[in-house]
Amino acid sequence: MNKAIWFLLAQGVLGAFDTLWYHEYKLRLPHAHTARAELRLHAARDFAYAVIFVSLGAVAWHGVLAWALLAILVFEIVVTLWDFVEEDRTRTLPPGERITHAVMGILYGAFLYTLVPELWRWSQLPTGFARLDHGWLSWALVAFGLGVAGSGVRDLHASYGEPALATS
Repeated sequence: MNKAIWFLLAQGVLGAFDTLWYHEYKLRLPHAHTARAELRLHAARDFAYAVIFVSLGAVAWHGVLAWALLAILVFEIVVTLWDFVEEDRTRTLPPGERITHAVMGILYGAFLYTLVPELWRWSQLPTGFARLDHGWLSWALVAFGLGVAGSGVRDLHASYGEPALATS
């Protein structure tokens, strides 16, 4: 499980970089009317990641709940693939952003490779949540979860053309 947490932490660092450097600073996606669908996809993915970061930083999903977490992970994959198509349809990605997305895809695969056996083990236990403590990594994951939830709210708000949040 510890390897999965480290891969997830790396994913969070790259995701924050991608969002802050490319989406916010370089491309100003929340201000682009052509990015509304992309922003909604980002918001959906952000909310999934918020659950993933916060929960894996703090709890194990046992029994049927392990399958619910797996469903969230698969949902994230579907949204990401849809986002790739939407990005290619509406804009040209800078080479660095394309590379960042590729590395994030590799990290997510490594994360799943190390997490799925643990999910299988958890699925065999009685249904419920169990407390996890990864030390400072737990706090870092919860912080990433809160950050990505805030980003999701901002992206969703901006996708509806709400200038008060989109121009901040």
